[in-house]
Amino acid sequence: MRFLPVLYGILLAVPALGQTGPSQSSSATGGSSPASEQIAPPPIQTTVTVNETIASESPSAITVLNQRQLQQIPGIELDDRLRQVPGFSLFRRTSSLVANPTTQGVSLRGTGSTGASRTLVLWDAIPINDPFGGWVYWDRVDPGFISDVEIDRGAATSLFGDRAMSGTISIFSPPAGHNYLYGSFFGGNDGTADVSGAYSNIWGHWGLTVHSRDLTTDGYYIVPESIRGTVDTRANVRFASGSVNLDYLGAADRLSIHFDVLAEERQNGTVLTHNSTGLGTVGANYTHTWTNDEFSFLGFHTREQFHSTYSSVSLDRDSEKLTSRQTVPVQDTGGAIYWGHHAKHWNMVAGADADDTHGISYDYSYATHILTPSGGTLLEHGIFGQGDIDFGPVRFFGGLRQQFTGQHGETFVSPNGGVVVGWHDFRFRGSGYRSFRAPTLNELYRNFRVGNTLTLANRALIPEGLTGVEAGVDWARENTRISFTLFHNDLNNLIDNATLRTSPTLILRQRQNFPSALSQGVEVNVGQHWTHWSVQAGYLYADARLASGARLPEVPKQQGTAQVIYNWKSTLISAGVRAFGLEFDDDLNQFLLPGYAVIELAAQQHITTKLSAVAAIDNLLDRTYLVALTPTRNTGQPLMWRVGLRWSGAIR
Repeated sequence: MRFLPVLYGILLAVPALGQTGPSQSSSATGGSSPASEQIAPPPIQTTVTVNETIASESPSAITVLNQRQLQQIPGIELDDRLRQVPGFSLFRRTSSLVANPTTQGVSLRGTGSTGASRTLVLWDAIPINDPFGGWVYWDRVDPGFISDVEIDRGAATSLFGDRAMSGTISIFSPPAGHNYLYGSFFGGNDGTADVSGAYSNIWGHWGLTVHSRDLTTDGYYIVPESIRGTVDTRANVRFASGSVNLDYLGAADRLSIHFDVLAEERQNGTVLTHNSTGLGTVGANYTHTWTNDEFSFLGFHTREQFHSTYSSVSLDRDSEKLTSRQTVPVQDTGGAIYWGHHAKHWNMVAGADADDTHGISYDYSYATHILTPSGGTLLEHGIFGQGDIDFGPVRFFGGLRQQFTGQHGETFVSPNGGVVVGWHDFRFRGSGYRSFRAPTLNELYRNFRVGNTLTLANRALIPEGLTGVEAGVDWARENTRISFTLFHNDLNNLIDNATLRTSPTLILRQRQNFPSALSQGVEVNVGQHWTHWSVQAGYLYADARLASGARLPEVPKQQGTAQVIYNWKSTLISAGVRAFGLEFDDDLNQFLLPGYAVIELAAQQHITTKLSAVAAIDNLLDRTYLVALTPTRNTGQPLMWRVGLRWSGAIR
């Protein structure tokens, strides 16, 4: 299944072993507080915590970023800010601000992606992975109006199926507040203007939140000036998004209704290449709670239409001609039911889910003047169970999922098991699991072209699988967190872009199942908080290779981040660095993308208790770095700055 609510909170409702405070795991009811709690306070009223938190008793490594932490990290889009977590990456190094949507798939812990995510992304329990291609439209979610983001690396639970092969990212909207108003305006270089606003209120047991955002930027050139020709233009984006959340917050009954829309237009770096997307999603989540039991139902429906043009560019980049035009209408309907039971020393969750996707790619060839439809239906359904039991300081986890993948009648079985041991300030954890990802309709049926690289679809693709083990230890005190994790992931039938032939004017590739691959390494996260200062650092070493010995495309062996934050009275200043090792842009390891590092700054000054002045700079030193070789060199985001105002508080 591609989504499933964040029900793991049922299993993890008790405080973490060795943790002095309550669990920070979020609710499964679309951002609302659990039934046993009072209505949550207005948004943005969060406290500073260290980046890597011991968020629950889960045997996997979970990072929780709250609203305050997200504000401390520079970045226009949410994916820019999540790059502060080592192991988080999109298919390419570039920001989603100007990237083609089809390259915005996300992976964790060195598993890589081909545009289609190997990570499930949920927004208020509803999946936002594109139903046709698996990538993520990051501009659907406003990074300034988020309550929490939970990044769960590894597949240590059977509650999630398809897409969650390398982990899950859960995004939570702020709960409704009493007569609460949020608004922000940012202006910056390259014609960037970012305006957003939200209003929420509570009437008895009902809460309503309405939010909208509009962003436009002239963007930047993605081809270096030394080889730039007359066909090259700035890659840019203009989009508008909006969402409505309606919640009923009863003592035993909870209902959350979610609706969001997105309209975006992009120019992809040349005169003739551009794309646009319009989509809308409506979903509902109902939960009834008894003393020790809970029953929930989730359903959603998404409609989307994607348009894109592709071209061929001459070697001197002074002439360009259209090669194809694509229109892709998609409909996706999904739902899940589940039951959970609490006992003093054990917990259990069981349920079933289904997802039905219809998508057709209408491809018009300018060479043959023929319109070719290709696509179809992908129907998946599964049943699952997950439980845990404790014996003193030791808690054991186990789960099983059986999934019909919709591919050639195949069924995939995903077991998992884990253990957590608490001892004083330490938490020791280990787990083993098996997970999968079914090929998307995009990979099965849709050809695409980026620059002079043409990638063919493959109707014979079968689901890819991952068998993994991990072990880690967390040490936590009031102001200090240290987390250390070793992982080993065997990947089979990995779907990637295989190079068929190469010439100066065309690189031909096809999506194929590679027999096997391996990703293994270590994660380290450290955080320290003093009275007015805090320091956070993370490091990931991932040796990810195909069976041939070649490195997995788009996966650096080493990456690290560090951030220093000063927070005193009404002033907050943060400075950070992100460093990435070299990686390859192809399966043959012929196109090398050198490593790089960028420095970022952010500052916030409270003018009143509710009004703040904000400034941020991305890539402070204006470092030029490669993000793709198509085979033309493509470069990443240059120096970009923004200043503006933010209002957050009740209207009183």
